[in-house]
Amino acid sequence: MIYPPPPKRGTGGNALFGRFSIAALLLLLTAQSALAHAVTLGDKGYIQEVTGVNIIPFLYLGAKHMVTGYDHILFLFGVIFFLYGMKQIGTYVTLFAIGHSTTMLAGVWFNFGINPFVIDAIIGFSVVYKALDNLGAFRAWFGVQPDTKMATLIFGLLHGFGLASKIIDYNISPDGLLPNLIAFNVGVEIGQLIALAAILLVMNRWRATPSFARQAYTANVLMMTAGFALMGFQLVGLAVA
Repeated sequence: MIYPPPPKRGTGGNALFGRFSIAALLLLLTAQSALAHAVTLGDKGYIQEVTGVNIIPFLYLGAKHMVTGYDHILFLFGVIFFLYGMKQIGTYVTLFAIGHSTTMLAGVWFNFGINPFVIDAIIGFSVVYKALDNLGAFRAWFGVQPDTKMATLIFGLLHGFGLASKIIDYNISPDGLLPNLIAFNVGVEIGQLIALAAILLVMNRWRATPSFARQAYTANVLMMTAGFALMGFQLVGLAVA
């Protein structure tokens, strides 16, 4: 766990940002888990029918996927929850991006996917893991602290397999495959930066309030609950599929 510094006493700040962040987690918790890695019908039809190199559309699709992919956003939220320095944040986000990019590109290129119910359940577990890590559970339960950087890289690899599996299901055309995949991946990273900027905007204001230290526990419990909900939904889907 990366322990937070003592909460700052804001000048006029209040618990609004803390309540907003917790409310956002509740909305994520009540969202339909089936939407994880989902692609709209219009985007699905485009992916299936398009041929040749289409850089701009695939940039857009990649950015859209990340911004609307609440499983990715929840994990990133957990990763940066107690990170204050931009160098630290950049390191962890880069590790996640390397993992995510590697398996997404390699998985589609070599036509290697994982059952979508299984991989989405694992992604749900990654959210649970990060919440437990933030709560200091592993040190309390087992007396050890896992390597947080290695865990971020490994879970990044697994998140990438989730997207690769979905793209493979849609039988993307081999004509222009590599440029389109690279464009899609660049779009994903752009979307990640947009999501990260929004998270940091809220987090920085929230951290400056006296209520942050108290509300941090609740936020991570809600994040863990959302991860368990996603895991449960996918495992039930796997059982009845």
